Amino acid sequence: MPRPAASHNRTGQPRGSKGSANPPRQPQRSKYRHVFATHAVQRDSCLSPDAQATPSFVGFRNLMVLVLIFSNLRLMIENFRKYGVLICFHCHDYRRQDVIYGFLLYFLVPCHLFAAFIIELAAAQQAKSALGRMKKASGADTCKKQEEARKSFNSTWRIIAFFHAINATFNLAIATYVVYYHIHHPGIGTLCELHAVIVWLKVCSYALTNRDLRHALLHPNPAQPLPSLYKSCPYPQNISWANLCYFWWAPTLVYQPVYPRTPSIRWTFVLRHLVEVTGLSIVIWIASAQYAAPLLQNSLSNLLVLDFVSILERIMKLSTISLFCWLCGFFALFQSFLNALAEVTRFADREFYGEWWNVSSIRTYWTTWNKPVTNFMRRHVYSPLVGRGCPPAAAQIIVFLLSGVLHELLVGVPTHNIIGVAFAGMMVQIPLIALTDRLQMMRGVRGKVAGNVIFWISFCLVGQPLAALLYFFAWQAKYGSVSREWQERGMKGGLGELLRRR
Repeated sequence: MPRPAASHNRTGQPRGSKGSANPPRQPQRSKYRHVFATHAVQRDSCLSPDAQATPSFVGFRNLMVLVLIFSNLRLMIENFRKYGVLICFHCHDYRRQDVIYGFLLYFLVPCHLFAAFIIELAAAQQAKSALGRMKKASGADTCKKQEEARKSFNSTWRIIAFFHAINATFNLAIATYVVYYHIHHPGIGTLCELHAVIVWLKVCSYALTNRDLRHALLHPNPAQPLPSLYKSCPYPQNISWANLCYFWWAPTLVYQPVYPRTPSIRWTFVLRHLVEVTGLSIVIWIASAQYAAPLLQNSLSNLLVLDFVSILERIMKLSTISLFCWLCGFFALFQSFLNALAEVTRFADREFYGEWWNVSSIRTYWTTWNKPVTNFMRRHVYSPLVGRGCPPAAAQIIVFLLSGVLHELLVGVPTHNIIGVAFAGMMVQIPLIALTDRLQMMRGVRGKVAGNVIFWISFCLVGQPLAALLYFFAWQAKYGSVSREWQERGMKGGLGELLRRR
């Protein structure tokens, strides 16, 4: 076959020959360089509502973080130059009596949960005997025996409910009395009152749940079966010390005979979360002693003369530190402590909160930020009321009334000033819920943005700092300064004398 002819370049030399030199390419020249179409299609500004794609705000997020860091650093420097170091490890204002009563309440309050177990144990024995009588009935006597068993169950439940009510009421009443009259330190009192409220809620859930389980045992309804999860521990097998003790320590306020469990305990997971709890507790203590205490102390003179402009300025200034302490406390309790407790108890359902920071309505916030309380209120208060014909709006108001009473107990009793601010704050949530629900009907994202802004304003700028200021003022008006050091400084500056005269 003939060999193909070698290809040549434009100069006539074969391609690839060593002697060839490719000349540089000449740039393409255009006669119309200044007239190409810059604006050829329809486009919108990236921040416009008509933009096809939502822009990223990562840069603004970084800017806000930097602004937050540097503004707080400035406040820290200003605070240090003005007051010095106010943190004192040896200065404390709790008495030995506070510690003794605190430990007594810690060990005695759970006894009411065991009293509820004794009541349910007697009720279980009565239910088993009633079930035995119903099984022995036959023929024409069956309907009569079942009717007698039903009447016996109803009368027995009234007696059991009476004893449960007495037990739960004494639990909360005794703890409240001891905290209000015998525990002076508000921190110790808050822990004791919180413990009593938690046990009270657990006692109520334990009684109400076992009541329905007992009713399902005596009057089974195939149309409304019990959850399949309960089959591994049916009533009355769940009435045992082991079952009760697990519910006592489980990170939930809702009683179930059986809970989803994890296969094992990760002790490194527990240790890490306990370190977080310890670190955040120290941070909250430092922030409260170094920043919140002097700010609250300096606000008293404005409250005494009702200088509303200065009060508003103090509330806005206090909002930063109160929000910081609240967020640290939220993370320490709901993320760190409850997850550590859930890991130790192998409690698998760990949805203790939702994405409450993104909510666009006050209603969503109250149903997502504290899931244990939300689950209790929905299961034992709201749903039974609606199931019995109560309008949902009225049931919601009843839930907030109960929540307002509990909030006032948790704040007013430890500070020895039941002034109704916490209760009123919960009642104000009802019109805010109606307002933000209406905003949800707006088209686009404007309604959601407005709802989220209303939430943050009511949460940060009005709710928490105003409540903290009012309760602190009531405490000062009743007892004087919380800290010994601040009491001495207030006396020297004339503020203590003014409070004493008042």
